[in-house]
Amino acid sequence: MTRRTQTQPDWPQVAAAFAARVSHSTLHPAAMQRARAEFLRETKRGGKASRWALAFSGGADSLALLLLLWAEGPGRWGRDFVVLHFNHRLRGRAADADEKFCRDICAALKVKFVAGSWAGATKGASEAMARDARLRFFQREMNRRKLRLLFLAHQQDDIAESMLMRLARGSGAGGLAAPRPVQRQVDGRLHLRPLLTLRKAEIVAALRQAGAIWREDASNSGSDHFRNRVRRQVLPAWERAAERDALAGAARSRELLEEDDTALEAWLAELKPLDARGTLDLRKLEGRPRALVRRALHRWLLAQASEIRISRQAFDSLLEAVCAGRETRQSMSADGFAVLAGGRLRFRRVRKNTPRFHSRPN
Repeated sequence: MTRRTQTQPDWPQVAAAFAARVSHSTLHPAAMQRARAEFLRETKRGGKASRWALAFSGGADSLALLLLLWAEGPGRWGRDFVVLHFNHRLRGRAADADEKFCRDICAALKVKFVAGSWAGATKGASEAMARDARLRFFQREMNRRKLRLLFLAHQQDDIAESMLMRLARGSGAGGLAAPRPVQRQVDGRLHLRPLLTLRKAEIVAALRQAGAIWREDASNSGSDHFRNRVRRQVLPAWERAAERDALAGAARSRELLEEDDTALEAWLAELKPLDARGTLDLRKLEGRPRALVRRALHRWLLAQASEIRISRQAFDSLLEAVCAGRETRQSMSADGFAVLAGGRLRFRRVRKNTPRFHSRPN
């Protein structure tokens, strides 16, 4: 990233000016309602607002979120929060300059700043690898500090970009409903995204009017990554072809897909086809829509003790057998087989020490 200017503004003043331009009512209601409920719950427990974390890269979006939550803090949820910055170490001095920029802003706002770096960074690392490393850092720091809430700065353009990317690889409702305003993690932590109702252009305009500066990642202007190509080539052409607010349309579709995904999850939870031993009772799914059976099969895979990675073709083959109720035995990994018999789907492990042949004595 490169600085837009060398002059450091008065950050508390900039935060106040930015908050005056971006109304609290324009933020995503689900994210803010959940945040408020969490803060009130913790306050009632111990008389003090819950501590939380905010992911801060130094770019326009995360800067906007930091300034807004800091400015609103005294009247809504306090300023006892932690800013988390992850240095991916993929851009040399520019990445180090990003970290210093973020550290300086937090010092000016008098909020706690914690930086981490990617020890396993390698040139040419994929977006997915970098994201996984970043999320591991967030999880580690939040667990260490016993924090439950993490604010992330995804905005409306990110919805359209993610949707187009996931359509290209055939995602279902769950994938197309991302990024979500409220996302529960496996360990109970919550990721909140209040900016999903705002376009990137709106955020940038308000920051400029408030006198803010931020960092720009030079790699975003390239075409090495799929997201960059979608952002710079596909999205503008798509918006022009639509001749309407395509970003708002994508955001609306994301909300509807999340509703459908939530409904299917609730229905599956009521049926309870998966028992504690990881066996899928197919009798409870008889006559149910294929979408529900597909979802149950995904849950069955995740419930197995062994990590099972199978191809889309192998999954579809197993799904066909499950829907037809056809007894089958299908290899799932080096550890075992999926066995469908008697209306139940089980995972049978391969006995590692079992010989593959027997010999007879002479």
